[in-house]
Amino acid sequence: MSNKVIVIVLDALRFDVACTHLGFMQHLVEQGKVARYKVKGELPALSRPMYETICTGTPAIEHGIVHNHIVRMSKEESIFHLAKAAQKVTAAAAYYWVSELYQKAPFQHFTDRLQLNSDGVIQNGSYYFEDHYPDSHVFADAHYLTQQFTPDLLYIHPMNIDDDGHKFTADSPQYRNRVLATDGLLALSIPAWLEQGYQIIVTADHGMTADGNHGGNTAADREVPLFIISPKVQPGIYEEVVSQLQIAPLICELLEIEKSPKMQKLHLKGVREAE
Repeated sequence: MSNKVIVIVLDALRFDVACTHLGFMQHLVEQGKVARYKVKGELPALSRPMYETICTGTPAIEHGIVHNHIVRMSKEESIFHLAKAAQKVTAAAAYYWVSELYQKAPFQHFTDRLQLNSDGVIQNGSYYFEDHYPDSHVFADAHYLTQQFTPDLLYIHPMNIDDDGHKFTADSPQYRNRVLATDGLLALSIPAWLEQGYQIIVTADHGMTADGNHGGNTAADREVPLFIISPKVQPGIYEEVVSQLQIAPLICELLEIEKSPKMQKLHLKGVREAE
């Protein structure tokens, strides 16, 4: 059974819009290929704090990244640290804040965009620094990383859903059409990655409101999807709301590595090894 994992974080994708506009992912749900959950995101529902929460399994008050303007490296033990310590190959195609958290800070735009064969915990990374950098390019970067380095853990983080949400609000055709477009990229990519033996996680850091923002305590801010494609997880729709703090230990479970002492015990319904 494969223990390679691709984690796809679709920035600012609301749970309800994921259910209505991720047509390919919902097709996989209907065909009994995917487990779908509703995640209640941690607070504050902001990007950099939630990147850290997703990757370390710790709440913001503990990891200390409580605002987007806090620019420093993580002080926690992330999925990348744990994977590298377990002799796994790590990679990321992501927004530059991910590099600032786990590689080096502050990000140097003209020298840090490509970090290949690095000594850091993300050994191979392609980082963009414009919110409108096309999602299609992020996925192309990710395919390059899989082809060149065959990572055991690949973290993919496109930004266009968030960008259009801020520009046009979540209650706009632009936001919904961007979700449709991103779903198309998933449809073009996931079958190839499954053929390569990857398990797939698709989730989001936070949602987006009708005001074109996020950070508050509403369902629109906090409720995000979690789709899992893995032989270790029973397909189906799970109605019980899941804590976002479960994602990091889930990744460790699928990678078959030890979680950090700060991570929660995994108690996600449908995960066979956890029961």
